[in-house]
Amino acid sequence: MTPEQKALVKDSWAKVLPIQETAADLFYNRLFSEYPEVKPYFKGDMKEQGSKLMAMLNTAVIGLDNLEALIAPLKASGKAHKGYGVKAEDYDKVGASFLWTLEQGLGEAFTPEVKEAWSVTYTTVASVMIDGAEY
Repeated sequence: MTPEQKALVKDSWAKVLPIQETAADLFYNRLFSEYPEVKPYFKGDMKEQGSKLMAMLNTAVIGLDNLEALIAPLKASGKAHKGYGVKAEDYDKVGASFLWTLEQGLGEAFTPEVKEAWSVTYTTVASVMIDGAEY
């Protein structure tokens, strides 16, 4: 990740934080409508799940300048997700739904450069989680 991409992710995330509850709702609605096969992975309160998602994303964004510190928690999260039944190929579904959510939430601020920066960020996070799951 380039310093410019990190800055784009941080700046755009600052715009998502005020609407994080709406963003979480948009994300899960999109994920479940486009990929209904993943809905059984989610058994709890979806508002709580959305809060956890936003907190995890916030931690990842804050940690962009110290990626080494994120590796162990992300691997542990990947292992936990495998325990819920999540498969390696499900990460692409989540990524697509997440980028769509950012596009909806950011509007014109979701430039091709912002999209690329988030794509790199998500791909990095997902690959570490998949590695932690040891598929």
